[in-house]
Amino acid sequence: MTTTEYRKPVPQPDEESAPYFDGAKRGELMIRRCKSCRAYLAPSAERCDMCLDTDPQWVKASGKGTLHTFGLMHQMYHPAWQDEMPYNIATVELAEGPRLVANIVDCPNDQLTVGMAVEAVFDAVTPDVTIVRFRPAR
Repeated sequence: MTTTEYRKPVPQPDEESAPYFDGAKRGELMIRRCKSCRAYLAPSAERCDMCLDTDPQWVKASGKGTLHTFGLMHQMYHPAWQDEMPYNIATVELAEGPRLVANIVDCPNDQLTVGMAVEAVFDAVTPDVTIVRFRPAR
């Protein structure tokens, strides 16, 4: 989906996160994987938990996962969310193992359930930045 005027804060990709955001623009969920032992890494891991290697590579993930946990935000921390209160913030456990923080879309908050299957969707919020969100798996 593409929004013509996005009013919320937009992440600013940097050198380290560029492969993630470049993948999102292509409609691909990119995660890091250890070159040595092939274990998938948590987004902010500086080294592999399994073999301690410090040279991961970016690989395409399946985009499938499970809703691990979520919270509903009832307090407005930024005026851009005023029309979406309450909104959800979720932790999704990817099929590959790592967990990502994202929003669940295309599902009313009262129908969110821990353990539900979800899949990645890509929200082109600006011409340069696409945000990964998740929806119930189809």
